[in-house]
Amino acid sequence: MKTLLLSWQFWAVGSAIFAALTAVFAKVGIEGVGSDFATFIRTIVILCAIAFMLSLSGGWQAPSTVTPRSWLFLILSGLATGASWLCYFRALKLGNASQVAPVDKLSVVLVAAFAAIFLGERLSAMHWLAVGLIATGAVMLTMRI
Repeated sequence: MKTLLLSWQFWAVGSAIFAALTAVFAKVGIEGVGSDFATFIRTIVILCAIAFMLSLSGGWQAPSTVTPRSWLFLILSGLATGASWLCYFRALKLGNASQVAPVDKLSVVLVAAFAAIFLGERLSAMHWLAVGLIATGAVMLTMRI
């Protein structure tokens, strides 16, 4: 069990499950609520939950232990996350969760491209094929048949 908890695959699958639940719960919860206000409520809940988990695990650390470079990129990441959430909730307000979520998951395709371009990560031909299939599947799920 300890090995499982230390594997990135375990946590990635958990992320996918919770992301799926996020879409379903948000689509129901956003009825009669402005999408930006819904995002605000979600953010408060996340902030409280993370603070609670840090307190339980003793994971708090002094802000001075974070390097300026890390601060910069964590702030940029936070701004990107906030923008993503605002866009996501607006899309959920206007569209079907079964169509919005797959388009949102085009982020997988973009991460692969950005990681190759900006981080120098190398994907094999088989991996690029898989990325292409993800993109194709996401687009196909948006089509009305």
